[in-house]
Amino acid sequence: MDGSTQVNLKTLALQKLRALVQNPDAQFHDGQYESISALVAERRRALVVQRTGWGKSAVYFIASLLLREQGYGPTLIVSPLLALMRDQVAAAERAGVRAAAINSANVLEWREILEKLQRDELDVLLVSPERLNNPSFREQQLPMLMQRLGLLVIDEAHCISDWGHDFRPDYRRIRDLIAQLPKGLPVLATTATANSRVVQDVAEQLGGGTEEVFTLRGTLARDSLRLGVLRLASPRMQLAWLLSHINDFKGSGIIYTLTVSAAEDIARLLKDAGHEVAAYTGRTDLEERERLEQALKNNEVKALIATSALGMGFDKPDLGFVLHIGAPSSPVAYYQQVGRAGRGSINADVLLLPGPDDSEIWEYFATSSMPDQVRATQVLEALTRANGAMSVPALESAVNLRRSPLELLLKVLAVDGAVERVAGGWMRTDMPWVYDADRYKRVAQSRIHEQNLMVSYENTRGCRMQFLTDALDDPKSAPCGRCDNCAGVWFDDHIPDDSKDSAQAALGRVGVPIEPRKLYPSGLDRLGHTLKGKIPVDEQVATGRALARLTDLGWGNRLRQVFADPTDNPIDKAMFDACVKVLAEWNWEERPVGVVAMPSNKRPQLITSLAQGLAEVGRLCYLGQLAYRAGGPQNGPGGNSAFRVAAVADAFELPPQLEELIANAPGPVLLVDDLVDSRWSMAMAGRALRIAGAPGVMPFTLGVAG
Repeated sequence: MDGSTQVNLKTLALQKLRALVQNPDAQFHDGQYESISALVAERRRALVVQRTGWGKSAVYFIASLLLREQGYGPTLIVSPLLALMRDQVAAAERAGVRAAAINSANVLEWREILEKLQRDELDVLLVSPERLNNPSFREQQLPMLMQRLGLLVIDEAHCISDWGHDFRPDYRRIRDLIAQLPKGLPVLATTATANSRVVQDVAEQLGGGTEEVFTLRGTLARDSLRLGVLRLASPRMQLAWLLSHINDFKGSGIIYTLTVSAAEDIARLLKDAGHEVAAYTGRTDLEERERLEQALKNNEVKALIATSALGMGFDKPDLGFVLHIGAPSSPVAYYQQVGRAGRGSINADVLLLPGPDDSEIWEYFATSSMPDQVRATQVLEALTRANGAMSVPALESAVNLRRSPLELLLKVLAVDGAVERVAGGWMRTDMPWVYDADRYKRVAQSRIHEQNLMVSYENTRGCRMQFLTDALDDPKSAPCGRCDNCAGVWFDDHIPDDSKDSAQAALGRVGVPIEPRKLYPSGLDRLGHTLKGKIPVDEQVATGRALARLTDLGWGNRLRQVFADPTDNPIDKAMFDACVKVLAEWNWEERPVGVVAMPSNKRPQLITSLAQGLAEVGRLCYLGQLAYRAGGPQNGPGGNSAFRVAAVADAFELPPQLEELIANAPGPVLLVDDLVDSRWSMAMAGRALRIAGAPGVMPFTLGVAG
């Protein structure tokens, strides 16, 4: 491109930038125009690694418009989150970019969007990486789009890499998509969170080993953020500190937690104290998520108490603070989340309150995301035996794996080419598959290294921003002069006694409903059982109660300690008193007349002492303990519902004395156990009691898993 053409291109690009940001005096940041030129003038493949708020979306929106004006087709943006898509569509419209998104939240609009695409009335189409594996989209819309594509954009491109902190299996599919692109079609990958290893990995995937990739890497330090770490002794002290200091922070913000239960518990505590907050988690339905995001943008709430479900792409330029109750598992993930704050303001506060159970939570999520070789082999063998496609429910009945991990495993196998999603389910392909043990070992070691780095961040006496940018291999990393180590502690760590009392009361709350099973899972016939359909009403248990969820901030912490202890001991007084409180607050329709203990090979003392104690305090008859038939359940807890039912359906029997007492019971009985997971053991034990004549069965346990 000659000089005059280049000048003209820059003039046009600058006009579009000013329309996008709605500022007639706006100028490009260093590297923005160079990236646009690489895509539009040179039609290259580019990787842009720049801090949050630098303007990566401006690069691809402006490039899209310029390419469209040159007669090229629409841009396809692969974007990971709904919140990100909504913000990007809104930003595009401000700049005159005709944009639309296809995702799970707008199913009813898909046909209209695809018709616009066919009529060439869209400049930009945003899709999730999962959409690339949708059979209809992959076979019908994607080929048509690929023929006309003007630009491919991969947003949050660190997700492509095994070494990225937020790796997603479906993102690996993009590597194959890039390989199919015609030569000369520009590709842009963007991210704010990539160290040198991730940058090299993504660049290699972009270039396919044949093309030199234009790589722009800027400084990642965020001058607007003031970082700090506050160590407190317990969840009680963390909650008490929040109660007394949330209003110290200006504006509105995000308080991140590691688990759904923690987000819900903290939101409830703060709301009860009169603060305008709301929980935002993976359990929050799509419409409510959108409403809460808008409420935060409008400063209608002080904070959203959120899990990582509110992460990449949420854009509120004046977000005033980000707090963490519990630390993410790596400095890179932490940098990504705190990057929500201070994007368009001079000052924003970022404070981390590490939790005592952080490492346990990190370990759980790290191991759950790794494919298991035995399970993978079982899935492949089941698909090989099948005559045609198998649905996920059918696979569940063939492989003892729950829905969520099964679907994640299928994604991994699909990306590896071993299985294919088709209409009606999944099919085995002809491609051989070998478990890459070395690769997963390297990834696991990388995760451990990241966790150790996070602990080092918490304990460092050096500049905290410099620590984070060093973790991202920023060559321009330097002290910030603002964090608690550089400039001194900037937050108040005093906790009033009344806040401690309120936090203790909140953590002391007890009682979690245990919903009954009412429907047998499909596929039991394949496992040799005739049970199917609805569970007869006269064989069901009632809605039960548990002391707490294992993930709760209060009693959950104590229960995790009990279940981690290999020894079996009678229940301690404090926990027993809390159980009595649950029963006292249980608004049952009919009071139980007796108590039955579940059998246990692991904690018989714990369960029996609880059951007998509740009978004595409640002046109920202790009827005895159920027994295992032929050794009891055939496998351990967990697994999918079909296998759990098959394992426990015939596992329980009533000793003669208990059978006689149950047959003559004038009212419902309390069925006591230590822990419920799938709820099928309790359902089948209760069924045995109902069949023996119990008018009703009311489950009660110490803990609820999950």
